[in-house]
Amino acid sequence: MGFSSATQCVIILLVFINLSAANKETCDLYAAVGSSLTLPFVYEGLTNTHVLKWTHNQTTIFYREHGKVSVGKRQDTTATGSLLLKNLHSSSAGIYQVNVSHPNGTLAKTWNKRLCIMGKVSKPQLTYVCDFKSSAVTLNCNVAKPQGLVFSWTLDEKTLSETRQTLSIPLAQLKKERSLICFVANKVSKEKSDTVRPTCTSPSPSPPALLCLTSKTAVAVLAGGAGLILLLLFIIIILCYCQRRNKSQVTLGDKGELRMTSLHKRESKSITPESETIYPTKDIPHPSPKPSPRACYQNDSQPEKERSLQLFSAAEGQQPSPVPKPRTKTPLTSNI
Repeated sequence: MGFSSATQCVIILLVFINLSAANKETCDLYAAVGSSLTLPFVYEGLTNTHVLKWTHNQTTIFYREHGKVSVGKRQDTTATGSLLLKNLHSSSAGIYQVNVSHPNGTLAKTWNKRLCIMGKVSKPQLTYVCDFKSSAVTLNCNVAKPQGLVFSWTLDEKTLSETRQTLSIPLAQLKKERSLICFVANKVSKEKSDTVRPTCTSPSPSPPALLCLTSKTAVAVLAGGAGLILLLLFIIIILCYCQRRNKSQVTLGDKGELRMTSLHKRESKSITPESETIYPTKDIPHPSPKPSPRACYQNDSQPEKERSLQLFSAAEGQQPSPVPKPRTKTPLTSNI
């Protein structure tokens, strides 16, 4: 039984702590950094005989008793007891409490509120993008730190129901000139953008999309292409070298044949029938390893030449037979 009672006490304590934390996080008043604020406390029957005491986070910041101010300045409060705050900053946030007491010490009125200090919003920049695929224009209200801000829109000075940071409008609504403005606000300030008049014209047909490659793939493709080019250059160099070598060999062979042909022509011109009779010819060795067909023909016909020379020399010892003269016919004359 005692254990259950202790458990219930712990649960109640946790609930109380959570409620206190929630109350601490709740702001009753808001003010911008660098601004001034008058805390809304009013006590109509306030006189110099009353005791007026203001505290900030349980620290006394103003105290007046019997018309005499001992903490703070007289001009910090109004005739109804409100507190004037000037040049607020982040440390000005917190709980403010006031107590008004009668001269006999009894409490006449008390008041406390939590004040939160926020920065002012910056001026937004309105941009738009024409999307012809969806036949709409998308507008974006750009602002620094958009968390916790409230957005609103006007079209031709008419407030729209959209409260998001982006706005989408069909292109059909923009056939004529339209003016749009976006607004940004928080608890302490509000700003608006410059007026924007979207103009969307259908673009020309775009070229086909290029093939997108990653950096590694591009490097691999380039390396493969470079290797292929080097291989082709190597093959071309080898082919050129082989062709030049074949040409040189053919040229040398042609020169040798021309040289042999010229030598044979000289030999044939220098050998005549008289020189063959007086100086019998002998076989002349040729410089080339392969004899030409003409040389072979001359070698084969050499015995025939020798036999003709022998017959010619034998015929020189005999006298030539007389050649008979032809007969001449006399013309017949008629007897007169």
